[in-house]
Amino acid sequence: MRRDGMPLRRTAAVMAGLALVIPAAACGGGDDPKPGATGTEAAEGSTLIFASSADPAILDPAFHSDGESSRVTNQIFETLVATEEGGTGVAPGLAESWEVSKDARTYTFKLRQGVKFHDGEAFNAAAVCANFDRWYNFTGLAQADSVSYYWVTVFRGFAKNESDTLAKSLYGGCTAKDDSTVELKLTEPSAVVLSALTLSSFSIASPKALKDHKADEVSGTAESPQFTGTFGTEHPVGTGPFKFGGWTRGDKLELVRNDDYWGEKAKLSKIIFRPIEKAADRAQALRAGSVHAFDYADPADLESLKSSGAQVLERAPFNMGYLGFSQKTEIMKNQKIRQAIAHAINRENVVKTKYGTGAKVANAFMPDSLWSYTEDFTKYDYNVDKAKQLIAESGVSAPTLEFCYPSGVSRAYMVDPAGNFQLMKADLEAAGFKVTPKTSPWSPDYLNTTQAGDCPLFLLGWNGDFGDPDNFLGTFFQSFSSQWSFRNEEIFKVLADAEKEPDQAAREALYKKANALIAEFVPGVPYAQSPSFSAAAKNVQGWVPSPVLNDKFASISLN
Repeated sequence: MRRDGMPLRRTAAVMAGLALVIPAAACGGGDDPKPGATGTEAAEGSTLIFASSADPAILDPAFHSDGESSRVTNQIFETLVATEEGGTGVAPGLAESWEVSKDARTYTFKLRQGVKFHDGEAFNAAAVCANFDRWYNFTGLAQADSVSYYWVTVFRGFAKNESDTLAKSLYGGCTAKDDSTVELKLTEPSAVVLSALTLSSFSIASPKALKDHKADEVSGTAESPQFTGTFGTEHPVGTGPFKFGGWTRGDKLELVRNDDYWGEKAKLSKIIFRPIEKAADRAQALRAGSVHAFDYADPADLESLKSSGAQVLERAPFNMGYLGFSQKTEIMKNQKIRQAIAHAINRENVVKTKYGTGAKVANAFMPDSLWSYTEDFTKYDYNVDKAKQLIAESGVSAPTLEFCYPSGVSRAYMVDPAGNFQLMKADLEAAGFKVTPKTSPWSPDYLNTTQAGDCPLFLLGWNGDFGDPDNFLGTFFQSFSSQWSFRNEEIFKVLADAEKEPDQAAREALYKKANALIAEFVPGVPYAQSPSFSAAAKNVQGWVPSPVLNDKFASISLN
């Protein structure tokens, strides 16, 4: 999200109607170098200045699914199980160990003892169950998949579903067997829940802080939710190695070291996240010494960054960019039109023109490094004549497509959204489509609009959250999603069966079948997968980029 993503974490429930300036207690200070400082000045003290591509959407993990939010909340909050450093496997988190029943319906976690939330409240089994019960009992707008995206994706439904798009919940209850033992029950088997619990959206928050700061107050609409409580904007309280310091939107978000952390203390005293929209501007800020590090470096900047003495770190590819179709719009319900678009796009040219070393054309809605990957399915080669033929067969004369793309964002799967759009627009027009462009800022407008299914044709992508095909195919297509707005019961069933199947070989066969069904149905066009690149000043040590974007900054030091 992850899910940037949307993911990176694919899409997000994003605040609307919030004040642009959020009280910034503890922001600033002597070791907050001013923009334009030299590299030496920027390194003084132990404050890491990180250039993000945008502000977080919200700091309540239950309500976000975008990478900018999870990068921050991964430092404040912790999950029961974590992701192995630098990999995709499951490792201990707030739970030291766990057991899964043979029928894959009961998960028992043994919790760490002596852990406290940032507000001094005790972390225990009751607090864990309070979080699960909170998510399960969301009501009203909080049930929208554009708001509690990952709960809906993983656990499907709520105690009392208020929409016919929601399914019976997979959540069967949480019991505190004693202070350090949690028993999580499922309503049916799931082979992926353990991995899914590494997602930052399942972080454990202080129940007292959630209540005191009205975390569940959500109004507005699914397209434009308004979070009127202050938990996710001013008082995010977890157990992590860093605590919230303050946030001035558009300027900086500050975290401070949690000196009472249960584990090894963070080496940094502070982290400051500064939003800098363009990758080129982030690179220049690093070269100028006003920031220490940034993500999503433009491949075109890598050599100049290296020449300036900066470190370039490669994040292993675990993503794919796609052109999505919302069948909420009439024209996209026409399969011939969807097939025509697939044939019209010169994906190889897009990748060659706009992506860097290691990038390749994506043919499926999952990376080729993931187990069960196959290309034994219908392919849509670049063929303008075939696209024209399909348009003629569609019965739609002079087809017009509203084509959405975001501004204010850069992702490994979409380094230059506007550039991708221009290439694809030319391809579509050459095949006979009329294209109407629509661009909007990544946060909140674009994410809200695409998640609600209000963009007929849109650019988006996904960075995997954990190493299971369910996190790609299941996340996208296992059940109804407003973003895609279609119902295909055959696809839904195959993916549901794959999630429940305990036998690995049988699961692999089901995911291969799902890939074939998805390709035939054409809900969108996967077009690129790419490694991403991060950059850091030479004095930044200990940063291990995670392929699933679960970067932990507690290990970073400035030397």
